[in-house]
Amino acid sequence: MKTKQDFPSINERPPEGVRVDGTKIRVLIVDDSIFVAKQLGQILTSEGYEVVATAVDGKDGVDKYKELCPNVDLVTMDITMPRMDGITALEQIMAFDKNAKVVMVSALGKEELVKKSLLLGAKNYIVKPLDRKKVLERIAAAVK
Repeated sequence: MKTKQDFPSINERPPEGVRVDGTKIRVLIVDDSIFVAKQLGQILTSEGYEVVATAVDGKDGVDKYKELCPNVDLVTMDITMPRMDGITALEQIMAFDKNAKVVMVSALGKEELVKKSLLLGAKNYIVKPLDRKKVLERIAAAVK
């Protein structure tokens, strides 16, 4: 009986979330929606990224970033959250670490907030509802 090894796939490629040296890219997910955080986590781990923590609002996100730094390669940051919004959290993370890589996550219709976050140092943005292909493309671009 033939096995998978008998049919090498021409489409096989290394997972996007793993560097050339074999280490995983570490991500902090900041989102007040448990559903969105879980969905983002599943998309990223399916490509080899390591979700090091999740935070439920901007304040929690900033605290976790400071606690985990330098062991965070990328942050996904929701814009609209209770207690502290994503823009304020982005400002605080960038003030703490000017080399932080943050990708904003936004609902449709928040273009002004997305523009502001890009001017403040966000590397990219993702629009909800999440599209797996776009999430991976924009995160890969931000980590480079």
